[in-house]
Amino acid sequence: MTEEHRLRINALSRWYKTFGVDHVFRDINSNEKWQKKQEQKANTSTVYSSSQLCYDSIEELEKAVREIDCHLKKTAKRTVFSDGNPGSDVMIIGEAPGQEEDEQGKPFVGESGKLLNNMLLSVGIKRSDVYISNIVFWRPQGNRAPSTDEIALCMPYVENHVRLVNPRILLLLGGIAVKSILNTDAPISKLRGSKSAYMGIDTIVTFHPAYLLRSPGQKYLVFRDFILLKRLLLSKDI
Repeated sequence: MTEEHRLRINALSRWYKTFGVDHVFRDINSNEKWQKKQEQKANTSTVYSSSQLCYDSIEELEKAVREIDCHLKKTAKRTVFSDGNPGSDVMIIGEAPGQEEDEQGKPFVGESGKLLNNMLLSVGIKRSDVYISNIVFWRPQGNRAPSTDEIALCMPYVENHVRLVNPRILLLLGGIAVKSILNTDAPISKLRGSKSAYMGIDTIVTFHPAYLLRSPGQKYLVFRDFILLKRLLLSKDI
């Protein structure tokens, strides 16, 4: 090594120490780790849609759902598939059945369902004018939140369900429905108030009625979201 090369290396070494280039290298390494983490997350999230189903009718899909081998069936009384008008312009997707839904075999028939009915009526929409389902088709024991594996098992059927109904507007109620359908970790508070898209369908997100029963002060925000729903329904652009 020549003296000139040695001097250059020493100068670079002092420059690294003076300006903290080691921090830059650490930032680069952190960024690489972050990118790998994001790639792993993306690969994990595709579990929900990696097994697309192709049932040709809602009746066939419902029959298939009732035949799913899921451990939730061991403690649930009924499969809760859907309720309402499958020819509706509006499809509503919630999270999972509760106790009363499990008893009756229909989504949103408990206190949350009564509140949902009232919210729809507040903008001139009857329950019979919409189509309602959930992310998970059986009640988790103790009304706990469904697990990632339980959601992953149901999601291909949910996606097929949406394709078959093909609504003009999709309304997602609650964080689990929003995260599962839109593949996002963003909170509802950041997403509500505007429309997004799922399978090319205008999609609105808002708080779950069960949350509103615990936090009635948020009802005015949900009313705004239902106003948006009504406005989209009346729009000629969709």
